[in-house]
Amino acid sequence: MKEIILDTETTGLSIKEGHRIVEIGCLELDNLIPTKNKFHCYLNPERKVSEKALEVHGYTDEFLSTKKKFTNIANDFLNFINGKRLIIHNAEFDLSHLNNELKILGKNLIENEIIDTLSLARNKFPGASISLDALCKRFRIDNSKRVKHTALVDCELLAKVYINLIDQKEPTLDFLSQDADDNRFSYEKVKYYKKVIKPTQIELENHNAYLKRELKKNFFN
Repeated sequence: MKEIILDTETTGLSIKEGHRIVEIGCLELDNLIPTKNKFHCYLNPERKVSEKALEVHGYTDEFLSTKKKFTNIANDFLNFINGKRLIIHNAEFDLSHLNNELKILGKNLIENEIIDTLSLARNKFPGASISLDALCKRFRIDNSKRVKHTALVDCELLAKVYINLIDQKEPTLDFLSQDADDNRFSYEKVKYYKKVIKPTQIELENHNAYLKRELKKNFFN
């Protein structure tokens, strides 16, 4: 199954105060394995970034003023997530902002299947801290690149957290193989297993002789 790890950064917390999205990051998983498919963009929110949001992600008004507006990327974004399950940490926040942007454009709201990793973590670790940083620490995931909150880095970390939360640390691997004839890519599923190597009769006899010799030596010494 294909899933999308999704994260956004915004000018502030509440859409009721007119806050808008400044960054969208998406990573695609196929059977829990990251593919090379990503969607990422910075956005001009057409308003100022709040001081608290600036402390979180560091995107200044000047930096964002030259970026595309949501209307310019909306269709590409919707096509990228179309028909795929969305994996989001604190989904209520991100979805409220995304649906607000879509509502402004008169587009349909997001109706994808959603998995909220915040809810997963709350059920699995009741009473414990369940921020993304706290979960990285719990699962011993290196989050040293997360100096600021940025959508793509957060997606990379969330993908690892998600796999740990659902206890799937050794998923089936899908390797991308290239068709040399038409340069198109196709998936070839490879299932890994442990190969059992059985000893020969001579090896068994040598091993038994070794054990008798060593046990006798250790007993009398």
